[in-house]
Amino acid sequence: MAEEKKVAAVEEEAPKAKKATAAKKPAAKKPAAKKEAPKKEEVAAPVEEAPVEKKAPAKKKSAKKVEEEKKVVFAKPSEHDFSVILEPLITEKSMALMQNANKVTVKVAAKANKIEIKDAFQRLFQVPVVDVKVVNKMAKTTTRGGRYKGTISGFKKAIVTVKEGSAIDLFKE
Repeated sequence: MAEEKKVAAVEEEAPKAKKATAAKKPAAKKPAAKKEAPKKEEVAAPVEEAPVEKKAPAKKKSAKKVEEEKKVVFAKPSEHDFSVILEPLITEKSMALMQNANKVTVKVAAKANKIEIKDAFQRLFQVPVVDVKVVNKMAKTTTRGGRYKGTISGFKKAIVTVKEGSAIDLFKE
């Protein structure tokens, strides 16, 4: 009986061993396949990269030419646009911003919001706008000649950032 149990145990272990080896074999094949694939890619990748690099700059150049040729055309300005943007604000600081940071400072209507300002500016100057900052300048009291009191009126101003590469001439004749 002991011998029968041993034989039965050996027979049970044999199928388990076969299952384990069967399970190990596919697992062993998968990593081998993965190892072969990168070798092919490594060999093929450097060969493909050189022509791609040569072609890519040519495409970029042609894309730049196309972008330069395409000028963004905005709708014609309406009366509302002229009532939103009143006049450019010319100060030392605003001129420095215009030269260095591509920003234009303008006086705007008191009730104008950023979206209206952006749309009106694009239509008036035919230039794409990136960002709009709005500042409310408060009114100040002052004396005129030491005897008479007066006020310097407040206004709303907008600092409009123009897209890189675009320029505006505020001093057209």
